[in-house]
Amino acid sequence: MDSETAPATGVSFDVQRIQEMIPHRYPMLMIDRIVDVVANLRATGIKNVSINEPFFQGHFPSHAVMPGVLIIEAMAQTAAVLVVSSLGPESEGRLVYFMSIDSARFRKPVVPGDTIHLHVEKQRNRGNVWKFKGEAKVDGVLVAEATYAAMIRDE
Repeated sequence: MDSETAPATGVSFDVQRIQEMIPHRYPMLMIDRIVDVVANLRATGIKNVSINEPFFQGHFPSHAVMPGVLIIEAMAQTAAVLVVSSLGPESEGRLVYFMSIDSARFRKPVVPGDTIHLHVEKQRNRGNVWKFKGEAKVDGVLVAEATYAAMIRDE
């Protein structure tokens, strides 16, 4: 069974709950839903790609393609929800900054009408530094992947 159609075994969050957990807002909120969150382990984010996205006005007007860096950003936001789920409510709304992005690969263009499933796995964390492996899939086909590290900012 493909991981996109497999039954979820963890918790799910709608976009309203996501906005309580992370500080991102339109036009930079890149995830519409989180499914199958297992604290300290993994999460899957969902991004429904619409022609109404502001970046399609210039990328590219005659052939709309979602920028790869925004797919990586969607992976990172999914990971941020995983971090908040792992640390608990006191971590809600804290800022998370990229420290590194490694082994990023873009395999297939993402276009309007696609639904991206963003699979994120925690590799490790030490203190406020977390490392993740992410994969983005459309219809079960790998479209992008990366490993990345992020730091949670203490206020």
